[in-house]
Amino acid sequence: MAGLSRGSARALLAALLASTLLALLVSPARGRGGRDHGDWDEASRLPPLPPREDAARVARFVTHVSDWGALATISTLEAVRGRPFADVLSLSDGPPGAGSGVPYFYLSPLQLSVSNLQNPYATLTMTLAQTNFCKKHGFDPQSPLCVHIMLSGTVTKVNETEMDIAKHSLFIRHPEMKTWPSSHNWFFAKLNITNIWVLDYFGGPKIVTPEEYYNVTVQ
Repeated sequence: MAGLSRGSARALLAALLASTLLALLVSPARGRGGRDHGDWDEASRLPPLPPREDAARVARFVTHVSDWGALATISTLEAVRGRPFADVLSLSDGPPGAGSGVPYFYLSPLQLSVSNLQNPYATLTMTLAQTNFCKKHGFDPQSPLCVHIMLSGTVTKVNETEMDIAKHSLFIRHPEMKTWPSSHNWFFAKLNITNIWVLDYFGGPKIVTPEEYYNVTVQ
């Protein structure tokens, strides 16, 4: 009887461990970092998408909930000199719920794409595919319904008066940046937006002016 009880206990323990392991494997990873960083993927955290007819507000929304984007530049690398070159960069336009609309970056001269910024013209793409919005609604990342935006302009270092804003915006969303080696000569930069395209429905992109974009009142 004792042997049978021990066997039953082992079986029960094995079943509990198996169910726990399965839950860990299938559950989404939780983000780490500053307040709300990485938690935009939760339905309770992600604000509702603005009305699609309000393209300027949609653009500000996508910029604000994005933790990263793909920055396209013209390459200075010998093997692909003069050709388009894209790289994924972490970014932030401000603390969660208090976005400015300005995409800030924390860059190092050692990054491949940074050397390309001798020609400062660049285009930044951000998409709601990085949140749970598209999976929740069954939208493929390439579908316009998944919502992505393209911001074109120039990438420049921020000046002294804007340094604290850029630092706070990035470090609260990407606290790991504080620990990156100083020997890499990190600096704060931003995209000075000149052109905006919003692809959030069928029929082609909507064009938003920088004035319309920055005049949006963030709620």
